[in-house]
Amino acid sequence: MQEKITLRPGRKEDAPVIAELIVMAMTDECCRHFYGENHTAEDFMRLITDLAAGSDTQYSYENTICAMTDDGQIAGISVSYDGGRLYELRQAFINGAKTAFGIDHSSMKPETQAGELYLDSLAVYPRFRGMGIAKMLIEATAEKARSMGCGPLGLLVDEGNPKAGCLYESVGFRFVNDSDWGGHHMRHLQMGK
Repeated sequence: MQEKITLRPGRKEDAPVIAELIVMAMTDECCRHFYGENHTAEDFMRLITDLAAGSDTQYSYENTICAMTDDGQIAGISVSYDGGRLYELRQAFINGAKTAFGIDHSSMKPETQAGELYLDSLAVYPRFRGMGIAKMLIEATAEKARSMGCGPLGLLVDEGNPKAGCLYESVGFRFVNDSDWGGHHMRHLQMGK
C-alpha cells in the first residue's frame, strides 16, 4: 500500500532530521570540503544540526518544508530562502565553520542571487524514493516562491548527478549558467518567471 504523504513547515525539534537530509543532499565529498581533513562527518553534522535548529540561518527549520508519512516520520525536505538574503543567512555557517573547524569560508562565491527563491537542499530518504515526494516538495517550494514574490525558483545541481538534473528538468527547470560550489562543478537552474 502506498504511503500517504503530507507537507508541513519544519519545526525546531525536526533539526536533527533536517540536518541529516541536508548533509545527504550535499554529498560526503562536499561536506569534507567544508570540514577539512582534521575533522569528521560527525563534527559537520553537529554544526548543521545547530544551524537547522536556529533561526536566520540558511539551513534553519524556518526555511524548511517537511514531507511527512502517515505515522509522523519525515520522509524528505526542501530548504529554501530568498536569494537576496544569502550573505546574511550564510554568516552563521561561516562563523560556525571558523569556530568548529578553523576554516574560513567567507570568500565562498554566492550560490544564488537576489530575485530568486533559492532551493538550497532537497532530499528524500532512500526508502521513500520513487513515490513522487521530491516532485511534491519542488511544487510546494515553487508555490512558496510565488507567494513570496521572490521571482523564479533557482537551484544548483551537481554536474556529476545527471539523475537529479533530469528530475529538475522534467518539472520545468531550465539551465541558466555554470557555477562551482563545495569544490564541485554545478549547473544553475531556474523554474518560473
